Amino acid sequence: MKIDVLKNVFQKNENAAAENRARLDELGITCVNLLGGAGSGKTSILEAVVPKLCASVRVAVLEGDLATTKDADRIARLNVPVVQLLTGGGCHLNATLVQHALNKLPTADLDLLIIENVGNPICPANFDLGEHLRISVLSVAEGDDKPAKYPLLFKDVDAVLITKCDLLAHVGFDFHQVWQDIRRLNPKAEIIETSVSWGTGMRRLSDWLTCRSAPLVEAKDESQAGSRPVMSGE
Repeated sequence: MKIDVLKNVFQKNENAAAENRARLDELGITCVNLLGGAGSGKTSILEAVVPKLCASVRVAVLEGDLATTKDADRIARLNVPVVQLLTGGGCHLNATLVQHALNKLPTADLDLLIIENVGNPICPANFDLGEHLRISVLSVAEGDDKPAKYPLLFKDVDAVLITKCDLLAHVGFDFHQVWQDIRRLNPKAEIIETSVSWGTGMRRLSDWLTCRSAPLVEAKDESQAGSRPVMSGE
């Protein structure tokens, strides 16, 4: 009897992710994968934080969606490079799609690339895109049971943004329980409370991203300085 051995269905994606990460490392670009459910506030967060980031780093955005360019149109108004990634109904982005998108960006002029993944709290967390950092987004309107129900979204991320905190007075959201559930899954993740309406947490998020972009930016600057000719008198 012949036994078929199924190869890792993720292998192609993992290979492309490794290639993406190596390319980004070589270019000195820090890549962030922004994950969260539909309506959690991912695009609104980007609209608020990207202008602050642009004061210190050069930013581009990849926008994942099933069928429209609505989110990319919003980000384009910020005057940063943006590419829309349409999955045609697929529930997540994959590394190959990101690989193609990198060819459409001015990568030589970038320090930070933010990928807004498809609005889905489950599938996107399974796929490495070649990012260096992961951020999950949870709005208070989604409910305080989500870290327990969707642990993969919170388990291996570098930061968790709790969004729409201006609505706390109007929804039942147990901050203490959410904090405990996140810490049980991920003791080290940065947890940032945010409200785009109030401007809460935007500076902290901007500083966090800028700080984590610094090592690759500094390495790139040193490489470029070492490659330029020494001028007379230097």
